[in-house]
Amino acid sequence: MAEQIEKSFQKQPLFHNAKFATTSKKVNGKDRRWFKDVGLGFKTPKEAISGDYIDKKCPFTGEVSIRGRILTGKVVSAKMLRTVIIRREYLHYITKYNRYEKRHKNLAAHCSPAFRVEVGDTVTVGQCRPLSKTVRFNVLRVSKAKTKNFTKF
Repeated sequence: MAEQIEKSFQKQPLFHNAKFATTSKKVNGKDRRWFKDVGLGFKTPKEAISGDYIDKKCPFTGEVSIRGRILTGKVVSAKMLRTVIIRREYLHYITKYNRYEKRHKNLAAHCSPAFRVEVGDTVTVGQCRPLSKTVRFNVLRVSKAKTKNFTKF
């Protein structure tokens, strides 16, 4: 049984189609769980295959397709439910001074429960259809931040 945290009952849509039935698996005596490969060289996480979460906006177990741009950035906020804010830094050339200046953009992305994301992690996101007013990207891969271990003198 999936973890129910929403007001309405959450379940995966029925998959009677032969195409969907081939990608669904029965895991450890549980009900069949449908998942898909998003393509573009991104592997489906193990949590998406064997987990019990329900997320209709997940690119691996939901009805969202990835198309368009693939971007990377650093997570600066993970306070929202299933949404992270990513900071993308870049250099902008100033022709008058023949130099570059640092600039950044913040980007909101949906984060599937298959990932454990913390502030400072580097994530790869893929463009999808609009999921809300500001969210147009979905997290596809997470690279954990390198932690500095301080030692005593």
